[in-house]
Amino acid sequence: MGNGPRGVAALIVTWLAIFDAFFLHVANGHFDYHDALTKSLLFLEAQRSGKLPPNNRVPWRGDSALQDGQEAHVDLVGGYYDAGDNVKYGLPMAFTITTLSWAADFYAAELEAAGEMDNVRCAIRWGTDYFLKAAGKEKLHVQVGDPVKDHECWVRPENMNTPRTVLTIDKDHPGTEIAAETAAAMAAASLVFRGVDHTYSRRLLNKAKSLFKFAKAHRGTFDGECPFYCSYSGFNDELLWAATWLYKASRQPTYLKYITDEAIGANVAEFNWDLKYAGAQIVLSELFWEGQKELENFKQHADGYICSNHPDRGMVHLRDGANAQYVTGTSFLFSVYGDLLTRNKQVVQCGDKQITCAQVLDFSQKQMDYLLGANPQGRSYMVGFGTNPPKQAHHRGASVPPLAANEVVNCGMSFANWFNPNVPNPNELTGAFVGGPDKNDFFEDLRSSSSYTEPVTYANSLAVGALARLANRSHPI
Repeated sequence: MGNGPRGVAALIVTWLAIFDAFFLHVANGHFDYHDALTKSLLFLEAQRSGKLPPNNRVPWRGDSALQDGQEAHVDLVGGYYDAGDNVKYGLPMAFTITTLSWAADFYAAELEAAGEMDNVRCAIRWGTDYFLKAAGKEKLHVQVGDPVKDHECWVRPENMNTPRTVLTIDKDHPGTEIAAETAAAMAAASLVFRGVDHTYSRRLLNKAKSLFKFAKAHRGTFDGECPFYCSYSGFNDELLWAATWLYKASRQPTYLKYITDEAIGANVAEFNWDLKYAGAQIVLSELFWEGQKELENFKQHADGYICSNHPDRGMVHLRDGANAQYVTGTSFLFSVYGDLLTRNKQVVQCGDKQITCAQVLDFSQKQMDYLLGANPQGRSYMVGFGTNPPKQAHHRGASVPPLAANEVVNCGMSFANWFNPNVPNPNELTGAFVGGPDKNDFFEDLRSSSSYTEPVTYANSLAVGALARLANRSHPI
């Protein structure tokens, strides 16, 4: 081609063509989704609280919070830390388990084929075992830890010495959202264990029934988890969500009656730990196509959710701070609904435009691909995966090196020692989806920039189903 202007121009065109071909190749389904699935589950294991099992796969994690619940004279050891702090919040923990159970139920064959179903069941059971301890007669312990004190100390959970305050809902202090979400988690999980541990499955379903009854009988919003998990959407979505999973798990008419006669619905454009309508509508759409024609209006609402997130748009960005949860949530719901459309030979009618099942599934994949590397930054937003992944996740356990079990941490110095230094975390938080970029695709890999770098369990639980599907239908480059 020579070295003149024409030769340079030709070279540039050639390289752009190669780059475009590579980008499209990646963006159209050639990440190692199996590896991403495996790592996504590893992150959930890194979030475990309590006495870790002998087969713990996260070497830098150890036992923590072994006295949880003593203040309330109850055993509350176990469960999950929700994000980069050391508090156990009931609402997001339950949502994590509900959505993980949904993935395990709907994509069971794909998870089995990937060899990850046992790990998924273990992740679910780590949560449900905790909820069985937390749920008493007409009461539910919904939080362990003091967020104010916790945020004053940058210390790994194995060495924390901050108060482990217990918050509880009961008939005099209701918390319908949390009780109903926990009921949904137990009911959804009962489906996952039905074929492998019938006794445990029945125990979960019975607890789900009692929690739903409690949630309905004592209605009110619990604000004790504010400002971190305030419910802005109210509790009607959680009641519908719980009734949906209870009906799917039990097929008892009382739950169908609640869904059709009492539940309050809504047209929504998002799905997250606070807003469950779209998820319930998609589950109920599956039952509609199975023959329950009285659920047709929920199928219409599910179509509305798809139309509101038109497949022609780019990455979903709803708000800064853990935005990855909206990306993985959209990917999961579009994945499930796309497969339902395929199974039932249906399309979605959005005004005068039809959206095919292929378009719905393609949009699901594009959302996941964006987080894995098909984005303007050309980088992965999953720790330990792909090109230039995050190195400074906003996470206490990952950013503090292992210390002696009896070492007392000076909270005043903890931020200077481990939070402020602009260096990679000493422990890789493998598989964590960090918050991700802002609406302008800007991303700052700094521990102190929590809106970009803090992970949450429910971003990963929402990713599991979509990743399992993709892992079963494509091959890495």
